[in-house]
Amino acid sequence: MNPFRPRLLDRLILGAVAGPFLFGILIFTLIFVAGDLLFQAAKLIIERGVSLGVVTRLFFYRLPEVVAMTLPMSSLLATLLGMSSLGGGSELIALKSLGIPFSRVLRPVVGASFLVSLLALAFNETVVPFTTEAADRLMKYEILKNQASAVQEKVFLREEEDGALRRVLYVDQLDAKQGVMRGVMVHEFDRDRLARTLTAERGLWQEGQWWIEDGRVYEVDRDGEVTLLLRFERQRLALNLSPEQLQMSTKRPVDMSAHELWRYIQQSSSVGADLSRLWVMFHLKLGVPWACVIMAVLGAGFGASRQGRRGSGVGFGISVVIVFAYYVVMSMCRALGEAGAIWPSLAGWGPNLLFLAVALFFAWRVDRR
Repeated sequence: MNPFRPRLLDRLILGAVAGPFLFGILIFTLIFVAGDLLFQAAKLIIERGVSLGVVTRLFFYRLPEVVAMTLPMSSLLATLLGMSSLGGGSELIALKSLGIPFSRVLRPVVGASFLVSLLALAFNETVVPFTTEAADRLMKYEILKNQASAVQEKVFLREEEDGALRRVLYVDQLDAKQGVMRGVMVHEFDRDRLARTLTAERGLWQEGQWWIEDGRVYEVDRDGEVTLLLRFERQRLALNLSPEQLQMSTKRPVDMSAHELWRYIQQSSSVGADLSRLWVMFHLKLGVPWACVIMAVLGAGFGASRQGRRGSGVGFGISVVIVFAYYVVMSMCRALGEAGAIWPSLAGWGPNLLFLAVALFFAWRVDRR
């Protein structure tokens, strides 16, 4: 008869990984902070004379994004160290002798990491976009004193009137100093319904107003049918923002939440624009949080196979190597997806699928021993 009740077993497993998980969040956050944020803060104080109060605000605005990045790494470290500890203390051997398979041991790990993934996804959809935008505004208005860089890519601007979406402007590239836009797309809405889309090869800031050239105007009816209304060589764009103001007022797709990206992609797809980059970004924003589950299973299988033969320092080093490999694969898939060599969905979810296969292999090997 199995003396382990399910709740007792789950508490044993979760107790072994809870401490390393919190330790992982702390240590990985400190590494990112020491490697990037503190260096940036010191540079702002020394070179630009920025006050400590402003730098502190910038630090706390950037911190949520850093914490979100550490969750998959911490999940990996937690299960790797936790299972190594249980293996070293012979608990895993005892569980196996009682007929409890490793797949049952993984159950609380998967459940807990699933909740962490949901938390990471919600965090990335709500807190991170808000604090990232706040940090960008702080940099532009209080630290850089509105002195923007020359060229900005992927400019995105929403205009609302009385709470209703009126217009969306997307610019592939904006050169604020030269007053030039390239790859212009404007969506106009009627009661939140896409009614018209305008595309132009370029836009020019001349005599205090924007002019767009070499473009087309499409009409979208209530059934979603798109009709080409006209082509034009040059016409005025009703936009009461200078190049510098436009650069300050826009939100880049990389800073959007997955929900915002989805809405923008749906609005843009009706005119057949190339949205590969946005689709890849959308799938990455959804896929990366679920790496918490995959890393947890991978760490559990790898940690159980080590049987506690090495210390936590080695476990930390192994975690860093695995996470580094994950991000290398993710970068390669992203580049291939943006180039159109693979599907955007595969670019976003491919790293997860690959590392899930590796994780299941390690778990299967532990069960077979």
